[in-house]
Amino acid sequence: MIGPEDREARSIPLLRTVLGEVLRRTRREQGRTLADVASDAKVSMPYLSEVERGRKEASSEVLAAVCEALGLELSDLLGAVRHDLDEHRATVIRLDAVRALRRRDPVRPLQATRAPRRGPSSGRNGDVLLLAA
Repeated sequence: MIGPEDREARSIPLLRTVLGEVLRRTRREQGRTLADVASDAKVSMPYLSEVERGRKEASSEVLAAVCEALGLELSDLLGAVRHDLDEHRATVIRLDAVRALRRRDPVRPLQATRAPRRGPSSGRNGDVLLLAA
């Protein structure tokens, strides 16, 4: 089982984290309070806060209620989650490849490789570099 201390080691964010980020961002863009949305969705404010922070897995019923309270279609929520997941994808440079390149040609520029993509290309270039051993 992966615990909270292993979060930094993950290359892919958890779905609950990205869902929570999208819900919070949507609520704030609407200028609404946590209490207001929780009341409209008929969920407790502390629970909705935990969902927004990615600490709780929301059931499909809770997600539907929160989406309704925000006037958001579930398909739009999932589309925003997909967009955010695409944004989290980063360029990866393998450490063993860096070492091999330095041994062969120390002045040659490094070639970055993209992390494997799933689904259609979004056409965006990643600017975050991760070193993988």
